[in-house]
Amino acid sequence: MTQLITTLGTKSAGELGLILPHEHVFVDLRTWDRPGYAQADTAAVIALMAPQIKKLKAAGGTALVECSPVGVGRRADLDKAVSAATGFPIVVPTGVYREPWIPPWMHAARLEQLRDWMLAELTGGIESSGVRAGWIKLSAGDDGITAAEAKVLEAAAQAGAATGAVIGSHTIRGRVVRDQLDIIERAGYSASRFIWIHTQAEPDFALHLEMARRGAWLEYDAIGSTADEVFIALIRRVLDAGFGNQLLLSHDRGWYDPAQPGGGTPKPYTYLSEQFLPRLRAAGVDDATIRQLTGDNPFRAFAR
Repeated sequence: MTQLITTLGTKSAGELGLILPHEHVFVDLRTWDRPGYAQADTAAVIALMAPQIKKLKAAGGTALVECSPVGVGRRADLDKAVSAATGFPIVVPTGVYREPWIPPWMHAARLEQLRDWMLAELTGGIESSGVRAGWIKLSAGDDGITAAEAKVLEAAAQAGAATGAVIGSHTIRGRVVRDQLDIIERAGYSASRFIWIHTQAEPDFALHLEMARRGAWLEYDAIGSTADEVFIALIRRVLDAGFGNQLLLSHDRGWYDPAQPGGGTPKPYTYLSEQFLPRLRAAGVDDATIRQLTGDNPFRAFAR
């Protein structure tokens, strides 16, 4: 059975509705060698982030995908604590961010070691958190993939092929995505199990369509941070091109940041539900399509 792997166990499609495929509960964008990196009091994280999750639940949200991998402060234990405090499922990744956030042991590791590390987290659990990874989160540099990033991606493709886990990558340039898909396919996995995170940052819409034709998911994930009209136009163009079944929508919001006093000021996860979707309906996108974009698609992308 196809199920979404979350902090609250596996969830079927029938148990879920609106799923936000790109958000953050906890992030530390400092590099791994900075004092206090990824350190926070559990109670403080719950106090700041649980109210944001509760607002999302009240607005119709049923699950959230945590997009903080190793390198930018992944803390599966804190995700689990916030999830337990709110009764809200969170999907946590294995994987690692791009350079210079890749830690030394991953630079030194062989490809097979990285693959086995990801496999262990996808099939067993993340460190001592008791949380099983639901997907693989990576990144690539804007100027091209470095040797270390390529090694991580090939390892991810092998781990994905063994488990069915989707790979999502923070990649700004479409030409770099082209190279990533080539690596994934050479490693024996499928472009259809790749999410191009931050697709909206690529100004050449022809590249959006090129990657969609290859089978990749497109993710427009800065909703609420860029004018709604920009996203509505992009969504309509994707729908008109026949790729609505490969499109994901989210905010890239949150989050508790231990580098900021008190964790900083989080941005709510409710803009899409409360502001954007009514405007998308007013622009002529019907309810069935909106259900596909916000429920069916993210479930199919992340479930395995």
